Amino acid sequence: MMLAEAGQVTFNGMQLAVALVGAGAALGVGLIGGRAAEAVGRNPGAFNPVLIISLLGMAFAEGLAILVYFVAVSYTH
Repeated sequence: MMLAEAGQVTFNGMQLAVALVGAGAALGVGLIGGRAAEAVGRNPGAFNPVLIISLLGMAFAEGLAILVYFVAVSYTH
């Protein structure tokens, strides 16, 4: 029997928050990557600065998602 059939699946606000932050982080990383590719396409000489800034932006977006995940896990247990 699946959990959904047994009626044991419940959702709370933390799960929704983690889902939204995860989706926002994924969207942010995608936008950063796309804009970095555009910038390098327009000015290939600026490859290194664009790479560094885009990697920092992606790390911050993913770091925020991981932080929210750990806060949600620690809050629910």
